[in-house]
Amino acid sequence: MVNIYVVTGAASGIGAATAQLLRSRGHRVIGVDRSAGERIDVRADLSAPAGRAEAASRIRELAPEIDGIVACAGIGGGTDTDTALLVSINYFGATELIELLRPGIRAGGAVVVLSSNSITSSPAYPAHLARVLLRGDEARARAVAGRFHGALAYPASKAALAWWVRRHAADWARDGIRLNAVAPGLTTTPLIAERREDRLFGDRLDAYPSALGREGRPEEVAEVIAFTLSEQASLVVGTTIIVDGGTDALENPYRPGRRDTGRVPSFVVNTVVNLWAWFGGRGRG
Repeated sequence: MVNIYVVTGAASGIGAATAQLLRSRGHRVIGVDRSAGERIDVRADLSAPAGRAEAASRIRELAPEIDGIVACAGIGGGTDTDTALLVSINYFGATELIELLRPGIRAGGAVVVLSSNSITSSPAYPAHLARVLLRGDEARARAVAGRFHGALAYPASKAALAWWVRRHAADWARDGIRLNAVAPGLTTTPLIAERREDRLFGDRLDAYPSALGREGRPEEVAEVIAFTLSEQASLVVGTTIIVDGGTDALENPYRPGRRDTGRVPSFVVNTVVNLWAWFGGRGRG
């Protein structure tokens, strides 16, 4: 059976690998990305509501009905990242586009959002920011995100995506649509290549823990995403599947971990990270 899937962030990394895998299995893929490319059908800026609305309109023109969405578009949380932009792309760029496309998803369809294993294995991140994102007020969320270092805003945005899936899964399931998240660990993608150039955190990626002793490959994550979209995963609803080569197990050997903080502790952690970034930057200058 030929299905129609929308894949955002389809120009590179996990999004490109997923689009390629789905096409290889005979499915039609509508590729969405801010960059132009041979297999990009909709060029869109998902960082703002107008861009998301335009993308949804163009997708509906290409396919009034679809069988699923894979939301991979996102940016990383580096030392110099604009964290207001980060939450607009990573969280609202995914959830708002998915909501706009919901009326056209056929019963039996599935949606997968790309979370991250940083929600269980990275240093403490601000749960307060994740909760603000879930309230849906983008202007407020951008203002709050702007107070945080990228290393904290990134996992908060990914936690919010995983929580959004859990919060809405039952409602969507009543319409025959399964919502799930896939949370990769360190994976060889352009985003990670960019992180390696980070003036503070780049050289620390080599110490990233993995039970397998290596980075993941985009194709490995794509296989899990494709399974989660498929009929074989018909009982998988509202969950987050961690695909990280055992990092979560190493960091949290007795139970799945949570590294989020309360409002006051999160600002303390943020202050420490910013001071570290400042002194680290001076040391490298």
